[in-house]
Amino acid sequence: MRILVIGGTRFIGSHLVESLLASGDDVTLLHRGLTNPGAFPEAEHRIGDRDRDLGMLAEGRWDATVDFSAYLPRQVRSLATALGARGGHYVLISSVSAYANPAEPGVREDAALARLDDPDNTPLGNEVYGGLKARCEEVATETFGQSGALTVVRPTYVAGPRDYTARFTWWVERVARGGEILAPGPATNPFQIIDARDLAAFLALIAHEGIEGVFNTAGPASAVTFAGALEAMAETVAPPGASFRWVEAAALLAAGVRPGIDLPLWQAEDESRLILTADSSRALAAGLSLRPLAQTIADTHVFERQGHTLQKAGIGISHQRELELLRILAN
Repeated sequence: MRILVIGGTRFIGSHLVESLLASGDDVTLLHRGLTNPGAFPEAEHRIGDRDRDLGMLAEGRWDATVDFSAYLPRQVRSLATALGARGGHYVLISSVSAYANPAEPGVREDAALARLDDPDNTPLGNEVYGGLKARCEEVATETFGQSGALTVVRPTYVAGPRDYTARFTWWVERVARGGEILAPGPATNPFQIIDARDLAAFLALIAHEGIEGVFNTAGPASAVTFAGALEAMAETVAPPGASFRWVEAAALLAAGVRPGIDLPLWQAEDESRLILTADSSRALAAGLSLRPLAQTIADTHVFERQGHTLQKAGIGISHQRELELLRILAN
């Protein structure tokens, strides 16, 4: 098959491209050439910025287009204009953040989406990310969906080797260092991730089989709490003597600890936390396969230990700050 990948040189995209090339597909990558510029010499590379000019897509025809980098509605619209029917089956990578805050767990694909007052003129930011993704989905339906096959994939947090966001990785490596570990409550908060390799395999299946529709993609296969995820990390990578000291969310917030930044993946008591109870049964029935959480933890740790660290400044508190918080807050 001839497959166009918008993005695709790092993390989820790189796993997808590896899979497609291994299957013998003819892969074209559209990217800016800023990350992994020498990656995938077997693929055709078209270098450019989708926000400025899509003239590099004026020639060519593909059976499927997988879009990793659509964050604004105008980006979907301009791609549809540039490709017309030449892009084939359009696969949009959206997010479970596209949902409005649910009132109860078990979010299905027909749940209400987040809304913005003027999404077509709203700049990208963390607070509006979900609403913009929801509008990207609508524009995809209005454009690609009117003339051909369309699939929308809504992942939860994505983790595993090559994760440049460093959120899940930060916790794995913190637990691997052992000692007394600050664990932010509530311990019973829901927790979901999907391994990038599992997501990539599902995207390849969608492209190859022409699977249409909207799909949540969230794991692990069995529901787990935030405490359960940390315990799974401890069982997999922690040295002897490691322990967790749980601290209530209110105390951490009062101390200025920022959810999702100082402590990655921590939802505190935010009303959006039930989004991490997405129901993936539709995707599982369509062929999504989820590896055990312990395998993602172990492989992430091995990747870091091999010197491929992608952890970045600004994600996670320092050890000194953690010790300070444990001293003043833990009882």
